[in-house]
Amino acid sequence: MGVVSLKDILLISFFLFASLANSLPLSTNGRWVVDSMTGKRVKLQCINWASHMQSMVVEGLDKKPLPEIVDSMSSLGFNCVRLTYATYMFTRLDYGTRTVDHSFTSLNLTEARDGIAKNNPSLLNLTVVEAYHKVVDELGAKGIMVVLDNHISRPNWCCSENDGNGFFGDEYFDAEEWLEGLTIVARRFKYYPQVVAMSMRNELRGPRQAQPDWFRWVGRGGRRIHFVNPKLLVIVSGLSYDTDLSFLPRNLSVNLGNKLVYEGHWYAFSSGRRKAWVNGPLDKVCATTMKEFDDRIYFVTKGKNPVPLFASEFGVDQRGLNQGDNMFISCFLAYAAERDLDWALWALQGSYYIRENKTDFEETYGVLDKNWDQPRNPKFRERYRLVEQMLQDPTSKLPTNHIMYHPLSGHCVLVDDNNSIQLTDCLNRSHWSYGGDGTPINLVGTSMCLKAVGDGLPVTVSTDCSSNQSMWRVISSSKLQLATMNEQGKSICLENNSNSSTILTTECLCAEDGDKCQDNPEIQWFKLVQTNLS
Repeated sequence: MGVVSLKDILLISFFLFASLANSLPLSTNGRWVVDSMTGKRVKLQCINWASHMQSMVVEGLDKKPLPEIVDSMSSLGFNCVRLTYATYMFTRLDYGTRTVDHSFTSLNLTEARDGIAKNNPSLLNLTVVEAYHKVVDELGAKGIMVVLDNHISRPNWCCSENDGNGFFGDEYFDAEEWLEGLTIVARRFKYYPQVVAMSMRNELRGPRQAQPDWFRWVGRGGRRIHFVNPKLLVIVSGLSYDTDLSFLPRNLSVNLGNKLVYEGHWYAFSSGRRKAWVNGPLDKVCATTMKEFDDRIYFVTKGKNPVPLFASEFGVDQRGLNQGDNMFISCFLAYAAERDLDWALWALQGSYYIRENKTDFEETYGVLDKNWDQPRNPKFRERYRLVEQMLQDPTSKLPTNHIMYHPLSGHCVLVDDNNSIQLTDCLNRSHWSYGGDGTPINLVGTSMCLKAVGDGLPVTVSTDCSSNQSMWRVISSSKLQLATMNEQGKSICLENNSNSSTILTTECLCAEDGDKCQDNPEIQWFKLVQTNLS
């Protein structure tokens, strides 16, 4: 960076602080991330933005001006960015002092370099470290929180078992240099209030991974960040590509006070299940996967000493062309809504300057399309709307009730002014009370409840809340189907095919032979999601 006085930094920080939607810094209170000033919950709904690749420059600057890219995040509902970086960028002068121009020229990325010259000319002659600062500046100016993520040591695509970046002692992963990098980054961004957290390392993995080394180095890294910049949340990942924290006690032996957050990653391919989502049985695969997430990762939020969990990576092919991804995301969104997770979706970028030796590489998991013009999935906001919202607040004085959620469409059940039931964007939804299996699902604020009329007919609300057709059970391994009885005593379930807003009751799919059934029950997946907010 150029020569800037401490007074100037503090003045800039004041205005950035004033522009942010939440009072910062952040802390933790039990399993929740909270505003340090008020104690109110702050939900992290983040997007991953890659800056750890060979160029060491955030992706997309060849496609759009930086302010436009940042504006797109807010319009898509994100309040936070998990901004990746490579250790070498900050620890090795021959990396960090490269100008953006030189970085792209040395990689023979002429077209991308010309794109940056057109869309972001003021960045071209900055060093890659200065350009990174400019990105953080722009995010703060637009009120977006930043999680700095040490994604890798040597700039490159991540991750594999043998890329030399996986675990302490690997070819490109010197532990002392990693500590030095954490120190430099924590110090550099000490006066940036939009920087609310540092994630120590992404996806530890590989044949060297071992619990004693994890405890040693992660403990040192956490203490180092906390000593240099005690305002930051310190985000700690586990083993096996961030899918395993099961070896942990409920607290790290690191004095981080109320700044410790754990993170976990999950995709359709996690735990080798990519084919299982397609081969089924789907309901059992969903149930098994979410139990594993509970047992290996989410458990840290429970018990006597709960700690927040940040689901810092999950994602799918946003084109909707991957069948396994499509099934996984319905299951995961129901889970994320039920637990009201803090999360970061992979990823913003619609393309990479270069990835795995291919230039202008398209990222099909990218929320933005390849030209960075618009969402790759035109229904993105609707699909992710509910998980973007805060659903549980430990300081709320309101009673707990339920939202009825259909994860396949991303829509919620609404009873309109004419007492007609429909699925609609979760910006509008009704609240329900439910006492458990064999009880009515009551419409809050009324004397009415949910009632089945018959097979293949739209469900309705009625004041007749004592009949069999008004008594509901949560069924199936995944606990994602709502069933009642028809007049003949046969189980029928709520159903929507996502091509209509109408909710029917039909024969329950895979209810009796869920471990063998090959039907796809997603159209019948409805989740009663608890909320204590209006």
